[in-house]
Amino acid sequence: MKQNKYDDPDFFDNYSQMPRSTGGLNAAGEWQVFKALLPELKDKKILDLGCGFGWHCRYAREQHAQSVIGVDLSENMLKRAKESSDDAAIEYLQLAIEDIDFAAEQFDVVISSLAFHYVEDFAAVCKKVNHALKPGGSFVFSAEHPVFTSLASQDWYYDENGNRLHWPVDGYQNEGQRVARFLDNDVIKYHRTLETHINTIIDAGFRITKISEPQPSKEVLEEYPEMKDETRRPIFLLIAAVKN
Repeated sequence: MKQNKYDDPDFFDNYSQMPRSTGGLNAAGEWQVFKALLPELKDKKILDLGCGFGWHCRYAREQHAQSVIGVDLSENMLKRAKESSDDAAIEYLQLAIEDIDFAAEQFDVVISSLAFHYVEDFAAVCKKVNHALKPGGSFVFSAEHPVFTSLASQDWYYDENGNRLHWPVDGYQNEGQRVARFLDNDVIKYHRTLETHINTIIDAGFRITKISEPQPSKEVLEEYPEMKDETRRPIFLLIAAVKN
């Protein structure tokens, strides 16, 4: 299933108003942890899967990456990314993540931010990433945490006064498609357990070096106090690995 909700005008307009869409990487609660997982990017060839507005592509070039390819299925996303910089060393490709077909050992680093939970065949993507990476190359990605994706409702349990009591987790072992509500739209996501994430990466030929379940930093919470409940359960899973 290759969704392209971001080319729906209303959906894209709503997404464009989110804090991480207007404020960039520093408005993303997990960014500081994601950044710490990245290897040295200077003089490296980078691939960004699900690049969106191109924030990570531009960051890589700020770190003096040799070249960056950003892949995204959305024409709207790529149009905004191209409008945000004029850098000949960044190439944007309109392509589904599942359809990537790069040369063997073409890249030094492959990254992806909050895209893989939209991908049905995670194992196939991991194998393609391994193929495209040089030996010892780095694979760093974030995805919605299995605690977050297990129930399609992706919402808190409230009391009669609307107070958030707890985050319900059910159907955790039942992997597969979930139809969640995001920005007032039905969006198809794919739930997989932590075990499946880890073993899929290992089976694709990687050695995992770090796992993180970050919460917003103090600085982010001060600027965006509405994110205070994000400290009560993990929303993101971050994994760093290297090609064997």
